[in-house]
Amino acid sequence: MENEVLNEPDYIKELVELIRSGESREKIADELTNYHDNDISNALDELDENERKLLYHILGDERVSEIFAYLDDPGKYLGELELEKAADIIENMDADDAVDVLEEVDEETRKQLIELIDEESKEDIKLICSYEDDEIGSKMTTNYIEIDRSFTIKQAMRSLIAQAEDNDNITTIFVKDSDGTFYGAIDLKDLIIARNYVDLETLIMQSFPYVRDHETISDCIERLKEYAEDSIPVLDDKNELIGVITSQDIVEVVDDEMGDDYAKLAGMTEEAELEESLGESIKKRLPWLVVLLGLSMCVSTVTSLFEGVIAQLAIIVSFQSVILGMSGNVGTQSLAVTIRLLMDENLEAKQKLSMVFKEMRIGFSNGFILGVLSFVFIGAYLCLLKGKTPQYAFAISICAGVALLIAMTISSIVGTAVPMFFKKIHVDPAVASGPLITTVNDLIGVVTYYGVAWLLLINFLHLA
Repeated sequence: MENEVLNEPDYIKELVELIRSGESREKIADELTNYHDNDISNALDELDENERKLLYHILGDERVSEIFAYLDDPGKYLGELELEKAADIIENMDADDAVDVLEEVDEETRKQLIELIDEESKEDIKLICSYEDDEIGSKMTTNYIEIDRSFTIKQAMRSLIAQAEDNDNITTIFVKDSDGTFYGAIDLKDLIIARNYVDLETLIMQSFPYVRDHETISDCIERLKEYAEDSIPVLDDKNELIGVITSQDIVEVVDDEMGDDYAKLAGMTEEAELEESLGESIKKRLPWLVVLLGLSMCVSTVTSLFEGVIAQLAIIVSFQSVILGMSGNVGTQSLAVTIRLLMDENLEAKQKLSMVFKEMRIGFSNGFILGVLSFVFIGAYLCLLKGKTPQYAFAISICAGVALLIAMTISSIVGTAVPMFFKKIHVDPAVASGPLITTVNDLIGVVTYYGVAWLLLINFLHLA
């Protein structure tokens, strides 16, 4: 296995050596056909500006446009080119990739590049830019094949070949009705093997899934993931096909949504970027931190109410972090499960209630097991290392165990119910739930722990 890893080819090194080999341009061009566009894009950073310009010339605008679609920072390399050359490269890109690239350059350069692009590409770019960032239309591409429902097999093949010159997304062929509305889809394989006498209608899947251009990504992301299709059509309010979401787009959308959700769970409004300024970072994080500061002060205030308990049994403070930490952990676990399930818009009220009870049972069961372990270990610790009497030591440990059981049970309910509540009032549960639940569970832990200590140790066992 180690030999296999060691023998993996280093494509970036090979590409750099090829460009610097001094071979003829024809020879280099021929060799480059053996490498993936993504590998070539990764090699650009290892080349100097002159070597990159040579590579662009050898590859041609169409191949370079495919390579630029893989770049994380295409603006850096576009700046090395003359405007006309850069415009030609963008013109050859899929419209969604072109929009991404144009967003990486300054506004003045963007305007100049758009002026140099042909009208058809300009219209496609304008269409995608017309959507908000959270709308599915902003992620679609206009690279697709569409044929008429009335075509024969031969006409459909002829149209496919003609359109494939400009659109390479041909695995799924989309069909429009006589009035221009979306009618269905045909698998490329079915069209290729069909005999000329076969009616095209028999190949069309009329129940093919689709999404609407103004749907928010968060609303339709689950549907996109459910269908194992290379392309899913995007329809406007007239039921006309205006673009498609490819499998690559779906991966990117899911990745973006996960990044946003992780950021939201951390109490930020959106995913942090490496290049963002100090002010922008503070602006994203500060609002929730102010809210959480207020809640934390509530926790401190509640703790102060138990000063009498702490004064009489100072040793119990040593185990406070155990209760708070575990209640926070179980709440976060329930939150993660709940937010994932809430993405299913078809979830019924009965199922949601069932989920609350299930999480409560899980929290109780885990709390019981950890409570027993805490009882044993804390009691043994106080007896063996602190020299306390067994009666005193295990009284403290049973207090911690019971508090842990109660806190974990309640925290699991809170971790499930709070995001459901926010979902019900149309507030994004990922934004509102993360740090909030952690702080609320701290409050639950404090009240539970010191409440049990006051009731059990002071009023019942009279340890103080």
